[in-house]
Amino acid sequence: MLGWGVERLRADMNRLLALLFHQGVLDEQFLQLQQLQDESSPNFVSEVVTIYFRESEKLLRILRELLMDKELLDYKKLGIHVNHFTGSSSSIGAKRVRSVCVAFLAASEQENRAGCLRALEVLEHEYCYLKNKLHELFQIEQQRVMASGVRYPMHHG
Repeated sequence: MLGWGVERLRADMNRLLALLFHQGVLDEQFLQLQQLQDESSPNFVSEVVTIYFRESEKLLRILRELLMDKELLDYKKLGIHVNHFTGSSSSIGAKRVRSVCVAFLAASEQENRAGCLRALEVLEHEYCYLKNKLHELFQIEQQRVMASGVRYPMHHG
């Protein structure tokens, strides 16, 4: 019988998700993403989040480079990239990352370089925490799928 392992893994997943909601790391948008996942797209959430991670790493690198330019700091360009980060974080339910982006945007609109640097530091910290926790979640989910022995039907077309 394989019930116990699967149930324990499901409980671990729910506990981790509950923690992330309690900490304000994630919001309902993440649950809505999960509801779009089914047999026809069993890896939907992790695929969407992987794209988000790839985009975010690129955006963080750009933001860091822009802020390094003390002489000609382009606040308008900075704002555009932070806005992009805000939107993509919103779409996966990354609530705390999105909140930091909002503060970052305010600092860039005030052309406050020190505020922007502080916001970038917090943003990198929040992003790393989110990334680690979601990786943990996806690992548990993968183990759960393997433990339940689910074989998604192959579609012959």
